[in-house]
Amino acid sequence: MTRPGAGTPPPEPQPMDSPEPLAADLRVDADRMLPAWSSPQIAAASGVIGGPAGLHAAIGRSRRWTPLRVVLLLALVGLSISWFGKAGCIQQAPVADQPGQVRLNWDNQRQFVGLCYSDLVASYAENKLTPSDLAAGAFPYRTSWTQKNADGSESKAYLAEPVLTGMFMYVSAQAARGWAWLADAVGLPRTLDVVNYFNISALLLSLFWLLAVWATTMTDRRRRWLGALMALSPLLLFHAFTATDVLAVAMLAVAMLCWSRGRAGWTGVFVGLGASAAVYPILLLPAIAVLCVRRRQGRQFALVVAGAVGSWLIVNLPVLVLYPSGWSQAYRAWRDRGVEPDTLYRLISLATGWNPTSSLINGLVLLLLIAVIAAVVYIGLRAAAEPTLAQLAFLLVAGFLLFGKEWTPQSSLWLVPLAVLAVPYPRAVLAWMTFDALVWIPRMGLFLDADRKWLPPEFFYAVNTVRGAVLVGLCAVVVWQLLRTDDDEPRSARLLRSPAGDDGLGAEVAPAD
Repeated sequence: MTRPGAGTPPPEPQPMDSPEPLAADLRVDADRMLPAWSSPQIAAASGVIGGPAGLHAAIGRSRRWTPLRVVLLLALVGLSISWFGKAGCIQQAPVADQPGQVRLNWDNQRQFVGLCYSDLVASYAENKLTPSDLAAGAFPYRTSWTQKNADGSESKAYLAEPVLTGMFMYVSAQAARGWAWLADAVGLPRTLDVVNYFNISALLLSLFWLLAVWATTMTDRRRRWLGALMALSPLLLFHAFTATDVLAVAMLAVAMLCWSRGRAGWTGVFVGLGASAAVYPILLLPAIAVLCVRRRQGRQFALVVAGAVGSWLIVNLPVLVLYPSGWSQAYRAWRDRGVEPDTLYRLISLATGWNPTSSLINGLVLLLLIAVIAAVVYIGLRAAAEPTLAQLAFLLVAGFLLFGKEWTPQSSLWLVPLAVLAVPYPRAVLAWMTFDALVWIPRMGLFLDADRKWLPPEFFYAVNTVRGAVLVGLCAVVVWQLLRTDDDEPRSARLLRSPAGDDGLGAEVAPAD
């Protein structure tokens, strides 16, 4: 005997049950992680907008304020703050004895005292800091100048940037010249070309950063709100416009998104483009190789490599053939670079008096980088659960910075999208980004004249040591996540971690033997 009503479907909802007509699509995003559910601090702060979402809330049904739109809006706020931080270095001052003429005001080391220094401004010839002749419309890699070496000799030099970065600078310079022509033609107020160059570069870099935020937010479907951590990163506030590092960050972020959607060929294309703007995106290849070995999908790895080689050749080959000396300048500059202040080797040199040659440093860097790649490959293959691409890439790029020949303050931007996706503790990521961003203050103090120094150089080296130790701590967290079993993992960490096997071309498989 059946219970009355058993097996009878519930009645269809009537229009009068809802204050508005029901949408045609009634799906909800039941798997999305909500920050207010996982963080007591965010839950308390959400009180100003009505509090956390209820237990039976229909998540993912908002038509206007979607997570992606909110995150992109926050990214615009962060970019605006970053621009204002650099605005002090594009101020103009009148030229003495030349009425009506203005110049860039970097008097009294303004760029260092005001913490607004930017390579974008310094790379423009109008500032007289480098003779790259961007202001005159010179094409990078074709135009050279004579520079004096440390031993007193002279040599020919070119723009020491990878091709995609050099092309970005050239396009921005041409746009600045075009804007100056337009201003004269229509009677607009005239500003220095270097100011126009910086503002145009900042606008273009902002678009690339929005692309990186979009790609990172869409890579992990469950944790889309983590994009806010990238959008308002303290490193962004300090370094969005310090140099052109955002270009490579955007290419790497899009490559990771393509991999998460199973687009191996496009993943390779953006890896190649990223390697044309900076070297480090090529480190995605060993990380992808680990995932393909675990899944036994060699064809997918071949597609990635083919896409990377193809896009890299398309960008680099014309310049390499036409201007080989200019093309290789960036790599020669890396080869000849000595011990930089931000590196592990400078700390060893200060502690022991060690004075290595460039050749010795090159050998050590390459050897240590091979060791880092081998260690990450081993960890990735032996991990109990399948790693995510972000986890492996984070370890590789962190090792590249820790043991590399240069770790400029703005280079830490490389790690931001990787850390957001790889480290399952947002507060730890935020603490690292804040500390790393504040390193900029003592770093600028190194360039000040003796009568203006606010801190002794030893303070910077001490802070830089802690900076490296904090990054090693984050790496240890990621390794711990990879090597421990899910049964031993705290529930809070499991909820915040992207599901294994959800970032690529197949389901979870057992670790390779």
